Amino acid sequence: MSPLSQNKFLAFFLLCCALTCTTLLFSFTFSDPPFHFLKYASRISGSFFSKDICACDTCMADVGGDAWLADRFNQSILPLMTRDNSALSDDTYRWWQWLQREGNPANYTRVVEELFRLIPDEGGFMDAGPQRCRTCSVVGNSGNLKGSSYGKLIDTSDLVIRMNKAPTKGFEKDVGARTTHHVMYPESAIDLSNTTSLVLVPFKTLDLQWMISALTTGTIRGTYMPVKAWIKANKDKVVVINPRFIKYVYESWLEGHGRYPSTGFLTLMFALHICDEVNVFGFGADQHGNWHHYWEHNHLAGAFRHTGVHDGDHEYNITVTLADKHKVQLFGGR
Repeated sequence: MSPLSQNKFLAFFLLCCALTCTTLLFSFTFSDPPFHFLKYASRISGSFFSKDICACDTCMADVGGDAWLADRFNQSILPLMTRDNSALSDDTYRWWQWLQREGNPANYTRVVEELFRLIPDEGGFMDAGPQRCRTCSVVGNSGNLKGSSYGKLIDTSDLVIRMNKAPTKGFEKDVGARTTHHVMYPESAIDLSNTTSLVLVPFKTLDLQWMISALTTGTIRGTYMPVKAWIKANKDKVVVINPRFIKYVYESWLEGHGRYPSTGFLTLMFALHICDEVNVFGFGADQHGNWHHYWEHNHLAGAFRHTGVHDGDHEYNITVTLADKHKVQLFGGR
């Protein structure tokens, strides 16, 4: 065979080998490949085509294919107010002012400008990504915390968020000792440590004015009831829930139940938007079906289930649904 014929034969042989390998690979790919190959292929495709939402085992922001969650959970609604996002539509402003029926409110824009000359003008917490695993304990005030011994577990979270009165001294074994964020409104205000962030829920313009006054002059001493004139709090750690966020929670999550969300439910929704994993303590009735606060000696003294303003049953049902969908872990009493 001449050198030219040998070269042609070699080229033909190599072409046949290439066609055979291609055919086998095509057949292997579109038939039933062995399990170990599927597992390997899945791992490779996951590496190239999937983007991790957070570094936790489960991520709050991952709604998956759950239509119920997708209809409610809008991550574009920022929970905290800044100068840049403080403007409210006419509809939102009217709804917000109606909540506690403020008769003659001050100029909202001017009050906001004055407020952000005093407290930080930054939203914060919006740093979600594949490197972050932010764990949060949302600690309600239910009597089901009594005797629970959840204190150490609560304190292990990155953020420990409490609300309203929520005393910890003397209750550490059951409710924990740490508080990174304390959610309140003027009528439920308490003094805080210098390391705790005050999270103000404003239900009217006067609440924003109270925040300014309580950190400076102490001139506002009453709203629809007497309030603390001054408050001990680190003004560099004060943040404010955006009224737009309150309306979003009311419409999207509560679907209009009650007049407006309770502080506890707003706190839970706040955590859903800033945390990757959320553990919930102290929500609902105690083990005997009583609704009261854990610091009350008489379990009938502070029944807060039916206030005429909040729909406690509906809010709790939403919380249970989130737990059933493994988006939060709900710890009941022991």
